[in-house]
Amino acid sequence: MKKDTQAENLLEAAAGFVPTLRERAGEIEKNRSLPQDIADAFAAAGFYSLMVPESLGGYEIDPLTYLKLVRTVAMGDASAAWCVMIGATTALSSAYMPKADAEQIFGKGQRTITAGVFAPTGKAVPEGDGFRVSGRWQWGSGSPNAAWVSGGCFVMRDGKPEMSDTGVPISRMMLVPKSDVTLLDTWDVSGLCGTGSTDFEMKDVYVPASRAVAFGYDKPMERPLYLFPIFALLASGISSVALGTARAAIDELVGFASAKTPQGTLKPLASRPDTQMGVSKAEALVRSATAFMDDAVGAAWDAAQKGDEIPVVLRRDMRLSMAHATTAAAEAVDIVYGLGGGTSVYRKSPLQRQFRDVHVATQHMMVAKGVLEQAGRLFLGLETDTRLF
Repeated sequence: MKKDTQAENLLEAAAGFVPTLRERAGEIEKNRSLPQDIADAFAAAGFYSLMVPESLGGYEIDPLTYLKLVRTVAMGDASAAWCVMIGATTALSSAYMPKADAEQIFGKGQRTITAGVFAPTGKAVPEGDGFRVSGRWQWGSGSPNAAWVSGGCFVMRDGKPEMSDTGVPISRMMLVPKSDVTLLDTWDVSGLCGTGSTDFEMKDVYVPASRAVAFGYDKPMERPLYLFPIFALLASGISSVALGTARAAIDELVGFASAKTPQGTLKPLASRPDTQMGVSKAEALVRSATAFMDDAVGAAWDAAQKGDEIPVVLRRDMRLSMAHATTAAAEAVDIVYGLGGGTSVYRKSPLQRQFRDVHVATQHMMVAKGVLEQAGRLFLGLETDTRLF
């Protein structure tokens, strides 16, 4: 199947899920994780295999299609889109693993659901041909639905972290069957409630070295997608969830603005100048942020397709666009939530959930204020740690 047709089919499938996700949004939130039947349907549609190599039966999709797909799913439900994003990015480990292990977990047409946490809050001690792993991780999004779960670890040798040639600790993602993981019931939060982002633990788990991936240190397949900075793919997914949520919030307000007459007024909400200006501003925020991010990602993808290492200037622009997009999306939701008045606060209104969801997305470190500081340092020509860019 040609790439263009494949991308169109995936985006069409994503759009097809939107009505069902809107109908079941309350259930997803109450469940505090994605209902398994929805996760399985996403897996069958290939959403968790977006970044699995074609040689393993995955889609190895281009980043721009990935962004559009996540934004589309988020128009149905932000938590569902978040789980797609986490599953797709953690499955990047398939491009770093030895062929035999990658085929066992991801190959032969399997639509494996993965989850994991990049933060290296675990410890791995070398043992035989692998590692003995223990640790606890926060923010295990999608882990209740996953068959395989990974957690970042520092490899400890003689009580000290293993260091790279550049003098920084090497973090490895330890991929294990979910049966080796204990999920902890900690996910009681204000927004993105349905992501199942609970803490999890591994205690004295043996992990073969072939399933211990060091992103940014180990060499992946020499394919354009795997030249792309993994943290940019992660950050772009977060900002895409936020942008899709903002688009849904604007559409929700527009949908009832002509029918609602605010208390104490004679004109419908849509006839009020402040509503008209607010909707315009929200539209401008979302469209301009989307255009900036798509442009930055597109430029980096062009470089990757040529086989070039993506330079810092393009990585800077991508990460800046993603942090900006998340902030702009939250501002747009704030505007329409305020314009909705009393309607916005009722549980039956999607606006209250979209308001909470988008503000949880802004708290992720990949799109937080620190990214703006680092980008600013690069614009000013100052020495900057770009390991997460």
